[in-house]
Amino acid sequence: MADHGHPPVVGPLDGVTVLDMTTSYAGPTGSMYLAELGARVIKIERPGSGDDARHWGPPFVDGTSAWFASANRNKESVVLDVRKPGGLEVLHLLLAEADVFMENLNPDKLAGLRLDPETIRARHPRLIYCAVSGFGLDGPDSGLPGYDLVAQARSGLMSVTGAKGGPPQRVSTALSDIVAGMSAALAICAAVVRQRAHGTGDLIDISLLDGDLALMAPRIASFLAGEPEPGPSGGTDSVLAVYQTFVTADRDIAVAIGNDLMWQRFCGVLGLAELVADAALTDNAGRRAQRGTITAVVADRLRERPAAEWLKVLDEADVPASAVKTLSEVVDDPQVRARGNLLPVADAPGLFGVRAPFRLASVPVPPNQPVPALGAHSRAVLASLGCTDDQISELVAAGAVHVRDKEVHDD
Repeated sequence: MADHGHPPVVGPLDGVTVLDMTTSYAGPTGSMYLAELGARVIKIERPGSGDDARHWGPPFVDGTSAWFASANRNKESVVLDVRKPGGLEVLHLLLAEADVFMENLNPDKLAGLRLDPETIRARHPRLIYCAVSGFGLDGPDSGLPGYDLVAQARSGLMSVTGAKGGPPQRVSTALSDIVAGMSAALAICAAVVRQRAHGTGDLIDISLLDGDLALMAPRIASFLAGEPEPGPSGGTDSVLAVYQTFVTADRDIAVAIGNDLMWQRFCGVLGLAELVADAALTDNAGRRAQRGTITAVVADRLRERPAAEWLKVLDEADVPASAVKTLSEVVDDPQVRARGNLLPVADAPGLFGVRAPFRLASVPVPPNQPVPALGAHSRAVLASLGCTDDQISELVAAGAVHVRDKEVHDD
């Protein structure tokens, strides 16, 4: 693949090869983070349509889905049909050279294709096998299909999200998928450490439900400890008080009071000396007990002035607060810009991704190779395995491998 203006940087996963057969968003997000850490990611796609996310849209920019581009940079695409003669053999050639295998197929389909963990790990014991699914590899519902909306609903996440007194709402992003992808990347990195030290593989079981349950850990722990069962509250029922959004004279702001001294400073800049003087409100437990009363007083005061004025005085008082920003404001946020969070998709003007949520001093500039066209690297990857031109042609004729007329090669 081409350099695109920056000298190559060796990430900590340099030398690790990931064979990624996942589709949609969770698995591809995880493998993208591994690629950002230096791994070589070979994306195995089905003939014809490829990854489902290639067709998620609009928006499309020059035929490329913005959703697909956001989770598939720094990868190579190979189109392989393991059901056709020679296809499964090619996959095993790839697995023999790989360190990690990622898949998100239904368990029944895995068994039918002889790609289940037991079969693959018996043949490739050094391999790290990562299964990404909706509900995990065991349990009564392991065979059910998994989607973000269903995971948010089943985990209880939706039950506490939404306006106070209103119906449950989904967190409006691919939350379950992204958390599952991060979890997969974390577990794979840990398994690679042992693999490099001892040459042993592992089986990693990642599910959307497990990820969302992890997000709900403090709420579940509080409920099991005796807290009343929560419902949608508009974010006004945190363990902390005051810790929520408020309406100012012109827009909403979020205020996060994290300790007792912060509460005193907050009341001071709002001119609410009577709240500071109230001994019943000196600690968080007392403020929680009177949450409704104090938030009503605070809300009335904050409505008196515009957000910009309040945010200035709160910043000066070292009280965490922010305007509730729209995406048009987020993409122009000076901190977001300074951190380089928005990553233009290479060779695709108008498409952007978001930089991985980690920074390594050893990788000052993140790798940013183009999103691969479907099958763009099929021929080159097979050649690297030792397949001759005649063998590749036979696989193409059998429908096991699909190649593009013009493929991408390393410079």
